[in-house]
Order: sequence, then structure tokens, then C-alpha cells
Amino acid sequence: MIVIALGANLPSKCGPPAATLAAALGRLKALGLHIVSVSPFYKTPAWPDPAGPPFVNAVAIIQTRLQPAELLGLLHEVETEFGRMRSAPNAPRTLDLDLIDHDGIVCSGQINLPHPRLAERSFVLVPLADIAPGWCHPVTREGVGDLLARLPDRNAPVRLP
Repeated sequence: MIVIALGANLPSKCGPPAATLAAALGRLKALGLHIVSVSPFYKTPAWPDPAGPPFVNAVAIIQTRLQPAELLGLLHEVETEFGRMRSAPNAPRTLDLDLIDHDGIVCSGQINLPHPRLAERSFVLVPLADIAPGWCHPVTREGVGDLLARLPDRNAPVRLP
């Protein structure tokens, strides 16, 4: 299973963050990725500074023959197309596409899989639990529900209508 997390908290050329996520999914499909499933969209406080504009987050399950580094490169290209500027870590952004898991591959170095902070992020785990409740962390083998239960802010994401 290949898992991608999507997020945005600034408007893009496509409109507000929710419209940006929808357009980004369309762009990924147009580039040849098969979108298997998409979670509902969630509104989450900005992190690490909750005073920033709130994020809209989602998770998608995809299929592709691209290897992890190729896929990550494609995700970064799409972020750039949507106006992403990498000015500072955790800065507000028009689009954030994170590769969370690539068929259980575990690696570190130029690319880190699974995503090293996924177990700390309710804005990834809550939508992931919606569409892949049986998913397990490739290293710890913990289920998404178990990971989510340990988070103090697991209720922070609010499902958008």
C-alpha cells in the first residue's frame, strides 16, 4: 500500500486549501498515479504554531510503478506547480505532499520510509484510519488505531462537510 498525506493552509492558484487538495489529486491522476482511495478532508490547527492559518488535510492510497525516490520527486514537482515555497520548516504552504508509506519499504538516507514522524501526527493518522483501518506501521507493526490512541490531540482534526 502506498500512502500519501496531503495538506495546505494557504490559498493556491486553484483557490482555498480544500480546492487545492482536490486539484492536486486530479494532477496526480493526470500524471499517471492511480488514486485508489481518498479520505475525507479534515481541518486541523497549524503546527507547530496553532496561531497560523489552519490546515486542510487528507490521506490518499495510490498505486504506481514508481520507486520511492521517483515518487517523492514527482510529489515535490506537483508541490512546486501549486506554488509551494520551501522557505522555512513548518512554514505555511499552498500544498504539502508527504510520502508516508511505500508498500512497507523501510529505508533511511536520501529518503526516509516510513515517514519518520507519522506516528506523532493526528492529521495523518485520523484520515488514514478512515480509509485503511488495517494499516500497520512497517517498523513497529502497530496498527493505525493503536498509534492514534497514544496521541493526546487525536481529536484535533475536524472532518469537513
